[in-house]
Order: sequence, then C-alpha cells, then structure tokens
Amino acid sequence: MQISKMIAVGAVMAIALLIAGCITPAPPAENSVSVIYTKGTGPMPTLLATDQIDGYIAWQPFVEVAPLAGIGKVLIYSGDLPPAGRWQNHPCCVFTARQDAIDNNPDLTNALTAALILSTRYIEDNPNESAEIVADWLAGKGNFTYGDISVSSVEVLQRAFPTVKFVNEPTDDWKNDTLEFVYAQRELGVLTGSLVNTTDKESIDLLFDSKPYDSADSMIQSGVITTPAVQSKPIGLGYLMSDHHAALFVAVKNWKYFEDTYGIAIKPRDLTASRPDVADLIVNGQPVAELRLVSADAGPQLMQLSSTDTIQYALVGNPPAIAAIDKGTPVKIIMAVNEEGSGIVLAEDAPANDWDSFVTWAKTRSASGQPLKIAAPGKGSIQDVLLRYSLEESGLSVKEG
Repeated sequence: MQISKMIAVGAVMAIALLIAGCITPAPPAENSVSVIYTKGTGPMPTLLATDQIDGYIAWQPFVEVAPLAGIGKVLIYSGDLPPAGRWQNHPCCVFTARQDAIDNNPDLTNALTAALILSTRYIEDNPNESAEIVADWLAGKGNFTYGDISVSSVEVLQRAFPTVKFVNEPTDDWKNDTLEFVYAQRELGVLTGSLVNTTDKESIDLLFDSKPYDSADSMIQSGVITTPAVQSKPIGLGYLMSDHHAALFVAVKNWKYFEDTYGIAIKPRDLTASRPDVADLIVNGQPVAELRLVSADAGPQLMQLSSTDTIQYALVGNPPAIAAIDKGTPVKIIMAVNEEGSGIVLAEDAPANDWDSFVTWAKTRSASGQPLKIAAPGKGSIQDVLLRYSLEESGLSVKEG
C-alpha cells in the first residue's frame, strides 16, 4: 500500500511539473530535406519526369529544360536564394590554373587567359550565335531527350543565356563576393584545412593570382599576344557540360575568327566534331600546345584531376576550387568566368511557387515522414553549397539521400 501511494504521488508531481513547464515535452521531429547527389545534371530531368525526385538544383541550361519540356517549373534562380540579397550577382565559375603552370609556363597561362577573355567579349556581343554554338557543343544542335521527352537544345540555350552573366575581371569587389562562399563553406563544415581560420586578406592571398589576367588584358589592349614556347607534352584543360563554360566552346568553334582578328586560336583537330576533345593553341600562326579538353560531371571531379596534374587548367565552380585550395591542391583562381546561372526546379504540380511556400511544403512533408527529395549535381559543387546553405538558413536540415 505504501508503494502504491508513492507511485501515485510521483505521478501527480510529474503532471504538476509538466504543467508548470519544468519538464520539457519531446521536441518535434526535425525538419529535413533529403539531398540526392547525381552524376552531373544530365539525369535530373528524367528523375523529375518519372517522380523519383521532387526537384533539383542545377546549372544552366538544365534549369530551362524542365519548363520547356513541360515536366517542371523554375522555383527560384540562384541569385534570389536566401538570405535576401546575399547571392545576388554571386560569383559562379572561375578559371583556375595549377601553381606550377603559372610559375613555369607564364606565357602559356597568359595566352589561354587572353583567349577566354576574348571569347567572353564575343559572347557579350553575339549572344544568339553563341547560344547556338553552345547548343551544338552540348547536344549537337539537336534536342535534349529524356525518354519520351524531347526539347530543342537551341531554344533551351536561348532561354538560358539571359540568366547567366558572363564576366572575367577579378575586381576587388568580385574577390570579396567570393569570400561569401568561404564563409558559407565554413558554416557548413566543408573547410577544415588552410582556409578554416584565415582572415579575409589571408584567404584572398591563398585563393587568387590575378597576374595572368592583368598580363592577358594588357596584351589584348596592345594588340600583340606573346607567343609561348612550344610545349613538349599535352596540356589538360577541364570544363563542365554547362553553358557557364560557353567561353571555351565559342573559342574552339570560332577559332578562325579569333586567329584572324587577334592572332590567337584554340583550333580543334577534328573540325567536324560537335564536341572536340583535342585542340591546338595557336599564337601568331604557330601551334604552341596540344590541348586535351576534358569534361567532368561536377566541379569536385575537376579539382581532383587538377590535384593529380591530369589537367593543368580548369573552368570550374567557385566552391570546389575553394575547397580544393583549402585541402592543399596547388591551384589558384585567375579570373571569373560567369556570375549566377543556376536555379531550383520543381515538379509542375508541386504546391510551391516561391521560396517561402517551398519551405512550408518541405516542413509539411518532413512532418509526415516523407522528406522532399532534391537532387544536386555533386557534393561540394556550387549548387550543393547554395542549396544546403539556403535550406539551413530557412530552418531545414539536410540529410544525404
């Protein structure tokens, strides 16, 4: 009887404490989103069309594929992701070089930099023609096809181009904007090496070498490109299958124009190929280097190829370059390639049309035990960093699917 009384008293006290707020109820289930990493962006439209994912974040032109193919809608472009204003005109892709390439082959590095600067300027002056060139590189100027779904690559690229800002100059403001990714990657726990505790000045010194850009710009202004020494072995130049890297595609496809106008060209060995993989760098009429054009699924893969000296130069997303430098890969960022140009796509019938309604939908799905599945092109890619940061900023945790 005494034991029964003690149990009863204990129960009453527990209830009283709970009412008084002294005992905290169990926390609600964690609001989470499942992020699934795919092999590049290519599979994403098919996964969305077959209801295997709820949405994806990708670089262009794969953002515009979905609405034109009728399989999805653009929720938000990368420059509008939260927190408000932070990612507007955000740096995206950059041109990198291994440190030994900069030190040992400065004329070659300067010439490649000049070729990309001139091509970027051509894109700015000829966007429609450039869009067609990129469509040819990515899809042979045919259609992007996903099972029974097919959409014109030229139409997709013409729609995608206005969302990408092609720029090169590594201004102080641009470098400071790049530091926003350093801060974000620190908060996400991505940086654990040389950049984890650096000051802004120390970070900039570790990340950038703008001298090749300055030299290239000076040569362009003078009208004379210095001829590099002939290279004894092939040079690797990496890129992604994205219109962000249109400067390379346009330089290769329009090689004759650049040779005739500026005395520098990246001439493909196979003039009939939609996507050539070997080219010659020609300066002042002299072939100086065999370029191996190497495509990868995502930026981290390109940085791995740089770390093993498989490629010496790369057009790559900013965060993968930052993460690689943090871990000791001997590369430097020379200049910008583009700003913005990514976006989040959802299924056409998704009950979300802006970021706030997306967050509400994500929390509802998480509470029901069915977290949203959002695909990203690779862990550590710029799209992955933007997505993870924006989700956590909005009170959503990320679980890798």
